Amino acid sequence: MPPRPPRRDDPVRQRSLRDHNLALVLRHVTAANRPPSRAEIAAASGLTRATVSTIVDELIAGGLVAELEPVSRSGVGRPGTGIVPAGTGPAGLGMEVNVDYLAVCAVDLTGAVRHRQVRRLDQREHSPAQTWQALAELADQALAAVAALGLTPAGGMIAVPGLVEGDMIRIAPNLGWQQVPLPRPGDLGGLRELPLEVANEATLAALGERHATGLRSFLYVSGEIGIGGGIVLDGELFGGSHGWAGEIGHVTIDPQGPDCHCGSRGCLEQYAGEEAIRAAAGLPGRDTAKLEQHAAAGEPAVLAALDAAGSALGVALSSAVNLLDITTVVLGGHYADLIGWLSPALEREFARRVITSDWSPVRVRPSALGADAAMVGAARAVVQGILDDPARFLAARA
Repeated sequence: MPPRPPRRDDPVRQRSLRDHNLALVLRHVTAANRPPSRAEIAAASGLTRATVSTIVDELIAGGLVAELEPVSRSGVGRPGTGIVPAGTGPAGLGMEVNVDYLAVCAVDLTGAVRHRQVRRLDQREHSPAQTWQALAELADQALAAVAALGLTPAGGMIAVPGLVEGDMIRIAPNLGWQQVPLPRPGDLGGLRELPLEVANEATLAALGERHATGLRSFLYVSGEIGIGGGIVLDGELFGGSHGWAGEIGHVTIDPQGPDCHCGSRGCLEQYAGEEAIRAAAGLPGRDTAKLEQHAAAGEPAVLAALDAAGSALGVALSSAVNLLDITTVVLGGHYADLIGWLSPALEREFARRVITSDWSPVRVRPSALGADAAMVGAARAVVQGILDDPARFLAARA
């Protein structure tokens, strides 16, 4: 994961002055509601106009920002020239390994998704080495697409449905992975030349959601075959001591419940995971769209299964809300499509179990990024690393 963005927004002195101010100016450009001029950046940042002009020139030369055509205006003074994030230049590559699909996307410095590809493939039928090989094929196609768009790949981030520590995926229960080494450079085709990291998919999805919505504090819950969670508090991802926080899918609903892939019993996934919902509804196969179609048709068994899943979610999430003092829950993955049927039972449990519900009710909303949240968040993490430390990116290109 990229380093946490600095909490400071004032100029500094000595050796870090240039690096800090490069990031300061770049943040002003990317965060602006409209393209700011050099004079406006100077006024907002506290830097001198001469310093801003020098920094902007350097950022333009490095392909990080671009200058618009001057805008004519009446009165005295030079025409205003807006500065914008470069539409060409660096791009972050986000990849996702999920139980039944692989996905990859590229995001440019403006945050726009410039390439997206999803391949349906059940990873439970493949070894980790086979999964990395299949992901490398998708990544190579993405690299070719990025090059055709005139972009330069700046790095890659892989989202996995498991716990990552150091150079190891400690456990990914729904993949059947335990103590799986992270892929080596030679395992991922053209990515061997790029900086590459691996992180939890729900955590990265929460990062993507934070950037897409501007929400400052929320609990993100991803509903796929497994259930993942990401926590954002006051604008910052909360990862816990090891970066493993958010494993809401393995909160116990019933200690005597069915066995879970994690080795425990009665976990939330066994009641509200995608496969659990389909089984309770009596629907074979793996097509979530059919689940939606049957629910829309008002089939009693399907509606009952979704209501039960919503109740189980409510039980687990109420404890998290009470613990974290969060008032917004974002439902992602397939939950975003099923929110209309899950929300009534979920909100019913919140009203019963969240101690502050009478005066501070929990808001439930669908993910703005839907099923793409993890891979977009992964790509956005790469881009965020550039925004936080453009000097490092420029030095690597020199």
